[in-house]
Amino acid sequence: MKKVIIYTDGACSGNPGAGGWGAVLFYKNSMKEMSGFCENTTNNQMELTAAIEALSKLKEPCEVELYSDSAYLVNAFKEGWLEKWQLNGFKSSNKKPVLNANLWQKLIELNNTHKITWNKVKGHADNQYNNRCDQLATGEIAKHKS
Repeated sequence: MKKVIIYTDGACSGNPGAGGWGAVLFYKNSMKEMSGFCENTTNNQMELTAAIEALSKLKEPCEVELYSDSAYLVNAFKEGWLEKWQLNGFKSSNKKPVLNANLWQKLIELNNTHKITWNKVKGHADNQYNNRCDQLATGEIAKHKS
């Protein structure tokens, strides 16, 4: 199984507002950057979208180390939130629909395809690849504002 390292980040100008996402993928000695924009979104939606877009680029099942500064994204997998949401028909503990269910369902599919280790990194700190993802995401917002 191929081993891939992925860093992701999402950003939003206003919440909701204009949003961007960025990702950096590493495979062997190559690096690929990717980013995108959404007109009206939330920060959490951009965090999830960054992971979806990056994982969707993989052409076959891979072993993935995914790094994100989003506790929302990482903890949903590491703390078992997704299993509980699925058992409750995508309703939260207060019986309300889980936000971003469509994005979570796509992430579940991708998580089932790949062997992913979800890692939380500190945002806006000294991780150069997380910082690069942030630059890509905020750059998308800036590019579309002009």
